[in-house]
Amino acid sequence: MSLFTRSRQLPDTAQDEAEAEGGGATGDGVTGEATEETRSAESTESTEDAVISEAGDETGPPDPPGSPRPGWFGWRRRYPRTARGMSVAASVLAGLLVLLVLLFPNRLDHMNLQSFFRLPVEAIVLVAVLLVLPPKTGRIAAVGSGLFLGLFAVLKFMDMGFYQTLARPFDLVFDWIMLGNATDWLKETFGRTGEVLAVAGVIVLFVALLALCTWATVRLTSVMSTHRSTAVGTILVLGTVWVTCFTVGVQFGGVSFATKGNTEFLANRVQQVRNGLGDAQVFEKQSAVDAFAATPPDQLLTGLHGKDVLFTFIESYGRVAIDDPEMAPEMDATLAKGDATLKKAGFASRSGWLTSPVTGAGSWMAHSTFLSGLWVKNQQRYLNLTGSDRATLTSYFQKTGDWRTVGIVPGVRKTWPEGKYFGLDHIYDSTHLGYKGPYFSWTPVPDQFSLEAFQKLEHGKKNRDPIMAEIILASSHNPWSPIAHTIDWNDLGDGSIFEKIKKEGTNPTEVWKSQDRVRTEYRKAIQYSVDSLTQWMQRYGDENTVLVFLGDHQPVPTVTKGSTSRDVPITIVAKDPKVLDRVADWNWTDGLKPADNAPVWGMDKFRDRFMTAFAK
Repeated sequence: MSLFTRSRQLPDTAQDEAEAEGGGATGDGVTGEATEETRSAESTESTEDAVISEAGDETGPPDPPGSPRPGWFGWRRRYPRTARGMSVAASVLAGLLVLLVLLFPNRLDHMNLQSFFRLPVEAIVLVAVLLVLPPKTGRIAAVGSGLFLGLFAVLKFMDMGFYQTLARPFDLVFDWIMLGNATDWLKETFGRTGEVLAVAGVIVLFVALLALCTWATVRLTSVMSTHRSTAVGTILVLGTVWVTCFTVGVQFGGVSFATKGNTEFLANRVQQVRNGLGDAQVFEKQSAVDAFAATPPDQLLTGLHGKDVLFTFIESYGRVAIDDPEMAPEMDATLAKGDATLKKAGFASRSGWLTSPVTGAGSWMAHSTFLSGLWVKNQQRYLNLTGSDRATLTSYFQKTGDWRTVGIVPGVRKTWPEGKYFGLDHIYDSTHLGYKGPYFSWTPVPDQFSLEAFQKLEHGKKNRDPIMAEIILASSHNPWSPIAHTIDWNDLGDGSIFEKIKKEGTNPTEVWKSQDRVRTEYRKAIQYSVDSLTQWMQRYGDENTVLVFLGDHQPVPTVTKGSTSRDVPITIVAKDPKVLDRVADWNWTDGLKPADNAPVWGMDKFRDRFMTAFAK
């Protein structure tokens, strides 16, 4: 490096000082001391350049005169030690990021310190592949691997969300439509601003994961290329360690040190996709089998002629509400009070358990399972069902011609073309119940008002035909804050009274900061729904009223505390003893509370058993 080149690379102020001390240009005479200093500076800079080159930032000889300064405004050359430190730190962070993506689990309840003290075989294989590939091909493979790791991380985050909400992983075939339902829930719960912020955050996270994972793999590939011999030796050692630990079964805190969990995870997902793609054919075969398809209409449901039959779903009314020790005392009191209220009015009841195909959300799949007699476990099955001619429990009532079939569906706020499939002569959604009050987070209409509207619009009419109604009570829908409470039925009016009740309620943002508060509000919401229903039955039911009410699914894991049960309670209430006599062989429990050992059926089994019981 010439002195001229060195002087051009000095900052202007330093160069002026040098010229002043040395008498200007070199032609004016440069002392031997200055020459030695210059050589020393050149030697030092050459060493610094070599250091930077070893870090993987620069390679080759120093830049010729007039070339752009390396780094941002030449900072790498001015601060070589800092540059080297940052280069090493970046390489370490890249390696840690790749390991983190491979090690962190796809469930929050599996997140623990032991999870990160493992050696994933996938990391060893990835490094080995990148090392054996030619440089150009290796760079392309690094980019592809980074994008794949980013998508892999996104899938794990998706799983986390679905496990927290639906107690199951994200389905790559069927669950995309659920994302739209999630944004609707965010909007109704936290407002438009909350929805936009949440969606924006998800998009930013998605892009950041792809970018960071791609950067990490490219960075590591570059470092390994620079230090190839070291990388090869390291990967051989790690491979030997993994094989040894896997063979011996080394564990830390009960967790295997040598893991191939990501490979198994991906294999399960591939199988899930294959099963999903073939599920339509399986479901089609199941749909074709219907024990009552050829039964003449005049022989259907003969044991219920002249009765008003109400199939009522209570949102998220799961087994946890009855079995959980922290909820049981209050729920027991509510059910006991309901029993006393109904018995005083001359009603009797029997209760059992059903197993829902879903948990946490997906009410429409539970409803269609119950009514169709088919296991509707995903959105594709639901769409195939509602586009078919498979008869449902409600459509069989319609087929007889002896009942007017109606739907009370306050949770429906958009067009619902599938509604006609279920055999309902008339559907009352949230805009046709006469409600002028406020929403309660997601819930458009409080349950007590929905039931009173049903009474005014259908059940209370004189000289009418018997009614079969599908009633969906939505007040116990997530997020259970704020919730309504029962008031005098004569004060309901147009629902405006609920403005005050809502203001007195809780704030969902505050409630969801505490699991205990969420569970408490959930329990109160279920109590409100059950109270509303039993009070309505006492007030308006008679000897020709038959009520079947049940939960559609268990609530989210925040409430169930990770329980894997999908059971929901189901109860049949009637004043006419002949009705309950027909289901005596079901061995259900007397009263509104099913015993722990009461029969448990799949929800898809109810339709045929009910129709058989009342077809004699």
